[in-house]
Amino acid sequence: MTNTQAAHFRVLEEISQDLSGEPNFPTCLDAATLVRDTLKDPEASLAKVARAVSIEPLIASKILRLANSVHHNPTGKPYTELGMAISRLGFESVRTISLAVTLDQMLKTPKLAIFSALSRKAWEHSLQVAAIARVLARRIGHINADEAMLAGLVRDIGVFYLLYRAASHAEYRDNEPLLMELLKGWHISIGENLLQALGLPERIIQAIRAPQDLINTEDPCNLHDLLYFADLLADNEMPWDADSIIEQDAEIRAADRARYADLLEEAGDDIRELYVALSA
Repeated sequence: MTNTQAAHFRVLEEISQDLSGEPNFPTCLDAATLVRDTLKDPEASLAKVARAVSIEPLIASKILRLANSVHHNPTGKPYTELGMAISRLGFESVRTISLAVTLDQMLKTPKLAIFSALSRKAWEHSLQVAAIARVLARRIGHINADEAMLAGLVRDIGVFYLLYRAASHAEYRDNEPLLMELLKGWHISIGENLLQALGLPERIIQAIRAPQDLINTEDPCNLHDLLYFADLLADNEMPWDADSIIEQDAEIRAADRARYADLLEEAGDDIRELYVALSA
């Protein structure tokens, strides 16, 4: 086993132990885990979900902020009661916001300071993809907009989790090529396993898988397709994705991006509003 392989093996073994049996998540994911467990119950009442959400004030405040946004509350009459806000948004939005808050908390831990520039860039990209995915789903009409937002937010969850674990290993802290190799090779599979442990629907998990069949997709037919276009329309290309795009594919991607370029201008305010609601 090479030194590189050994380094990757140690991180992946830690993550495997985290996600086996009853997952041992970092403390900052406790709130999302509680929401997960509550939403697992198909008969969970609105009051029960509200109680679970209220344990983390930051999640509760962001739910109220989003419920009072122009899109969700065009009348301008404020929602001040958490249960009413949750009822307005729906459980998928609750799940999305709880994950947004807890992932943001993970990125702010001192442990991740060494990768702060990279993790923040990835998080900004995820927020953009989530917002764009939701607006694009509303334009298309046959894809659930709240599911699209959630899928966009967690598309790179494996990246954040790998960074969190890699920060404990000295060999990654001063070796960016080694870190990029870890992220490129494993972030999708780790992301799938993490989302399964968090209890997300299988259709969300399937949507984040590598878009190998999406080149030449005329229009989004499902959530998987939609994420491809939302990712194209977001500002930043992530470094662990760049090397996998060959020149021919880059030309096709540019044409696909142009097809929906007007979306960013047409729905700019909506995208910015959602971005602010989900971000810190």
